[in-house]
Amino acid sequence: MVGAGQLARMTHRAAIDLGVELTVLAGSPQDAAVRAGARPVFGSSARAEDLRELAEGADVLTFDHEQVPPELLSELAAEGLPLRPGPAAKLLAQDKLHARRELEARGFPVPAFTLATSAAQIDDFAREHGWPLVAKAPRGGYDGRGVTVVGTPADALELLEDEPGGMLLEPLLPIERELAVVVARSVDGEARAYPVAESVQYEAMCREILVPAPITEDLAGQAQELALALTDVPGAVGVIAVELFVVDGGLVINELALRPHNSGHFTIEGADTSQFEQHLRGVLGWPLGSTQLTAPAVVMVNVVGPADGSDPRARLPRALAEPGVHVHLYDKAPVPGRKLGHVTVRADDLQTAKDAARRAAAILEGDN
Repeated sequence: MVGAGQLARMTHRAAIDLGVELTVLAGSPQDAAVRAGARPVFGSSARAEDLRELAEGADVLTFDHEQVPPELLSELAAEGLPLRPGPAAKLLAQDKLHARRELEARGFPVPAFTLATSAAQIDDFAREHGWPLVAKAPRGGYDGRGVTVVGTPADALELLEDEPGGMLLEPLLPIERELAVVVARSVDGEARAYPVAESVQYEAMCREILVPAPITEDLAGQAQELALALTDVPGAVGVIAVELFVVDGGLVINELALRPHNSGHFTIEGADTSQFEQHLRGVLGWPLGSTQLTAPAVVMVNVVGPADGSDPRARLPRALAEPGVHVHLYDKAPVPGRKLGHVTVRADDLQTAKDAARRAAAILEGDN
């Protein structure tokens, strides 16, 4: 697995149960997956020789992030390295402009967009869609990074100076809800979808996942069908997370991630098969597991580094005293605003699960 963060750490846990040896490409012995015992190869995901070393003797090379240069992935695939997902599919998560164009061409619902490289192009798009606009770096953004709401031409031009290749412009949509659907596809084409989740954002970071999303059965069915249809992209295997907006009662695709995803952490306790086990099954060509929930309602709340820099582990016993709470800490250095873990609660209804998960997360963050 290229990467050694918390996603690789939780994949390593699933690999142990399946008897799979997971080797990770790590930047440091302090990386979360390495500290959990995954076998490391130290190097950079931007260096072909390091990726070749990681792949040596491996059945499959997969990923816990989007940061490998697309051109490098294409080069390595041409050499015969067993990349899953493949470069063409991975590019949909790496390049927002490419994804918008490709998905629109395939008939999927995406926001109106343009690539702006000049003041005139900004003015033309704003004249059609109005201010404010959403400006996105075509590559490199995640967790809200590289995404800015701009209210004036001057703001947009200032951003454009930092994006010599241009920036992706979209209207500021009247978003009613943000949804996420985690799906998995195996090498043989088998595909399964987990129940639709609502993603609750705060300061451009996912803070809560509510499952099942409090939406109509019809809309949930549409979201699952849309996400499953996206798995037909050539080379798309393993876990695929589809982020959706509900706008005017309909669905619009926001982003894709071709790897385990924050919106799927609830599956560790909340589904018959975790997204991490499912990803391994998919990329290895094994039968996929059940995606059924293990309770009527599941809520996951991220644990974020407190502003005072304190370590949530110091408050772990108090959080564990909350009934029904499952705590996952990633063994990462406590930095304000950094994702350090998550808590999951299963219950008979969303409100009960939400209240308990929020209490435990607040304790870990020092707010309770």
